Amino acid sequence: MPETPDGLRTVCWDLPHDLSMVGKARRIVVDTLNAWDLRDLVDDVVLAVDELLANAVTHGEPPIRLSLWAVPGEFCVRVTDHGPGRPRHLDLGLDALHGRGLAIVAALAHDHGITPLADRHGKTVWARWRHEIQNAGDTSGDSSPGHKDPRRR
Repeated sequence: MPETPDGLRTVCWDLPHDLSMVGKARRIVVDTLNAWDLRDLVDDVVLAVDELLANAVTHGEPPIRLSLWAVPGEFCVRVTDHGPGRPRHLDLGLDALHGRGLAIVAALAHDHGITPLADRHGKTVWARWRHEIQNAGDTSGDSSPGHKDPRRR
């Protein structure tokens, strides 16, 4: 995957409007994050992608596009669909089976939001993570799987 001189890396996929593609999309996100040496983000990003794509397929309309981009210190995932509705945070009871997707994304990402498409029905739902830029040989901090530095939020 090519990188620009300023460190921008980006990739996107047009996906079928089918829930069965969510598992395949998770795998390509893992592969991309590993290739970009962003392994510390894998668990949170994959869960957020799962929620965003499931919402796009369930409540949106095709075409659906998954985009990933990274610059030094920042990573963003975007899911675009062309349905007229907008996702919203719901006030749910403890026994609710559905409707927690945006709350999960908000808990995982440093920032998230919804951007309406300017020229037609649809929206892009996005989530962004900040991360430390690792230098070769840097052993500071805990980089164990699942460790989340509370200062990052």
